[in-house]
Amino acid sequence: MKKLIVVNGTMGVGKTKTCKELNKRLKNSVWLDGDWCWKMNPFIVNEENKKMVKENIAFLLNNFLNNSNLENIIFNWVIHDEQILDDILEMISNKDFQLKKITLICSRKVLKRRISSDIAKGKKDIECLERSLKYFDLYEDMDTEKIDTSEMATEEIVEEVMKLIE
Repeated sequence: MKKLIVVNGTMGVGKTKTCKELNKRLKNSVWLDGDWCWKMNPFIVNEENKKMVKENIAFLLNNFLNNSNLENIIFNWVIHDEQILDDILEMISNKDFQLKKITLICSRKVLKRRISSDIAKGKKDIECLERSLKYFDLYEDMDTEKIDTSEMATEEIVEEVMKLIE
């Protein structure tokens, strides 16, 4: 049975690096980063755009789930509210998959250090840190498996994800 592996968490916890490596490790897999469906200039958060992005993600996930060559579909995004994922899952027509929901978390101190490093490298801006801290506590109560990435290297995180999805 196909697996839809959803990895969420606030910005800076290691979702992208983890999923990139997970995709290399899993056979017959594909990886979708929700941010790819939101690369807008300017970045405008409104109801029209949120609806469009969810529909784009659901469209891609549907196609991946319907592809006979794929066994593992990895999807990562910030998803700070379970309703966002529920909305996307409702738009998926092929329900023949096993859903694995994993939230990456870390300490506030580590999160600030990681994002500050990205700001210094020009990869992120100060608003990213502010948004990430704003959503920080929302992940704790989500109905997902949690992995604390505070003191873990990417390979260690991938190993933990592998244990959860096997």
